[in-house]
Amino acid sequence: MSELWVVNLGTVPYEDALELQRALARDRISGAIPEDMLLLLEHPPVVTLGRATKQRNLISSEEFLASKGVELFEVERGGDVTFHGPGQLVGYPIIDLKRHRLDLHWYLRQVEQALIDTLAAYSIPAERNVGFTGVWTNGRKIASIGVHARDWVTWHGFALNVTTDLSYFDFIIPCGIDGVTMTSIEREIDVRDSQLPQANIDIAAEIAAEAFGAVFDLVTSRVSLDQIVQPAS
Repeated sequence: MSELWVVNLGTVPYEDALELQRALARDRISGAIPEDMLLLLEHPPVVTLGRATKQRNLISSEEFLASKGVELFEVERGGDVTFHGPGQLVGYPIIDLKRHRLDLHWYLRQVEQALIDTLAAYSIPAERNVGFTGVWTNGRKIASIGVHARDWVTWHGFALNVTTDLSYFDFIIPCGIDGVTMTSIEREIDVRDSQLPQANIDIAAEIAAEAFGAVFDLVTSRVSLDQIVQPAS
């Protein structure tokens, strides 16, 4: 069976992760990398603007964000404005849809399903919200998704709030959805149930990796970045 190479990167500055994704996607397109990948990481505080961002949804100036230690980037992914930061599990699936289905809408639904399945491990009832991309629980948004593809190879991906400081979302209108309430696994989990996994990044990453492998019918394999990226000769 084909594999899903899962790479845990720890905390990575957004710009570095963006360049890494682009490089890995190029190698996936060329065939230099033979398997699909899932990069799992955290970012220092950063606001990103997707192709559909409306200026009114960035309610804080670049100067204000900088004063709070938040970087700002415009990127090629779909969707509107969002926040990434510590305590948030960010996943960048680099998937060759030519091996699956040539349908980006199908792909987005698969990503949503993997996150819904991840949250099910915490007994958090998660669902889609018709007309929007992402994952909600009881009317609150817990995961955001924004993707890009070239030659049917995807990059960018999802952000699942695990123990995220949700006050950062006050700097923006998340995903351009007026009145949206953001939440996290930490806020939604039933702390009285000692049988549930803990709300931390490492555990959430393990659960998410297995969920992504399952929905794409791939065998998950943990690899290091050094095993994928060969040093230049």
